[in-house]
Parts: sequence; structure tokens; C-alpha cells
Amino acid sequence: MELIKRIVRVINANLNSFLDSSEDPEKVLEQTVIEMQENLVLLRQGVAQAIATQKRTERQAASAQSTAEEWYRRAQLALNQGNEPLAREALNKRHAYLETATALNNQIQQQNQVVVKLKQDMRTLELKIAEAKTKKDMYIARARAAQASYKLQDMLSEVSATSSLSAFERMEEKVWQLEAQSEAVAQLGSDDLEKRFASLEAAKDVDSELAAMKSQILEGAENRQQQQLPPS
Repeated sequence: MELIKRIVRVINANLNSFLDSSEDPEKVLEQTVIEMQENLVLLRQGVAQAIATQKRTERQAASAQSTAEEWYRRAQLALNQGNEPLAREALNKRHAYLETATALNNQIQQQNQVVVKLKQDMRTLELKIAEAKTKKDMYIARARAAQASYKLQDMLSEVSATSSLSAFERMEEKVWQLEAQSEAVAQLGSDDLEKRFASLEAAKDVDSELAAMKSQILEGAENRQQQQLPPS
């Protein structure tokens, strides 16, 4: 039994050392969720910035397209006035702006793909955070239950089975003693009462016997007196 106690003490010491040196599950889970939320904030900022860049590029493309159309009208005006060289220069300007608009539209397509991908990542992260919060609460509850169970078992292990059994045996013996004493007192009280009633009954018998004896004596005396008297 003493060997088992020593083994239990060693195991408890190792567990206490592990719990003291290990990470707190609640703190780890809380920190993980906080970091995920911070990443979500950064991702939302990235999505907002990508959308803003896309909108700006769309405006630039629309402006380049509008300028190209304006140079086309100018080329028509110069050609109508018979100024072909000026019309040619206006068309060169138009083509330059059309190329710019085309390049910007290609950028818009690429940016749109980036925005779509970022939005998907953002929704995925939002779902992961919701799932992590649910798991966090569950794991924290399990961790608290495990710690409470460990503390309870550790407390119970301090009280050995032998000492507990011995305590119950002592209490049982105490109860038996109290019951025996109670029965003895009750028995003594009952015996005393019986003796008192028996004494009363005995006294009554003595009185009756004494009265009978007195009656016999009186009758004997009267008979003798009658025998001594002369006949009339």
C-alpha cells in the first residue's frame, strides 16, 4: 500500500509539472481566434483596396475610350475641312488612346479575377472563424471539465482507501456502542420499574398474610375464652 502511495505521488507530481509547463488551452484558443480575426480584417482591407483599384482602372479605361472617340471626331472635322495631315495626326492620337483603353480593360479583367478570389478567401475565412469559435467554446468547456476532474481525482487520491475504510469502521463501532448504551439504559430503567412493582406486590402479599395471621389469632383467643366460661 505504501508503494502505491509513492507511485501515485510521483504521477501527480509529473502531471502537476506538465500542467504548469504546458500552454493554457483557453489562452491558446482565444489567441488563435484573435489572430484569425485580425487576418480577416487585413483580408477585407485587401478586398476593398482591390475593388477600389479596379474601379479606378475602369474609370481610366472609360476615359481613354472617351478621349479616343473625341480624337476620332476631330479627325472627321479636319478631314471635312480638307486638312488630311491634321486628320491623320488626330487618328494617330485616337489609336494611342484605344491601345490604352484596351490595356486597361485587360487589367480590369485580371483585377476582377483577383477580387473574386479575395472575396472567396474572405468568405472561407469567415466560415473558418465561425467554426473556430464553436470549437473554441467546446474545447474550452472540455478543458475546464478535464481540469476539474483532475483536481477532484487528485483530491480524492490524497485520501487512501484504507484510511477511508478505517474511518467508516470506527464510525460503525461508535454507532454500535451508542446503540448498546441506549439499550442498556433502557433495560436498567425497565428493570428498576419492574422491581418497584414487584416490591409493591410483595408488600401487598405480606400485608394480606399478616392480616390473615391476626385474624387466626383473634379467632383462637375467642375460642379459648368461650371454653373457659362455665355453662349457664
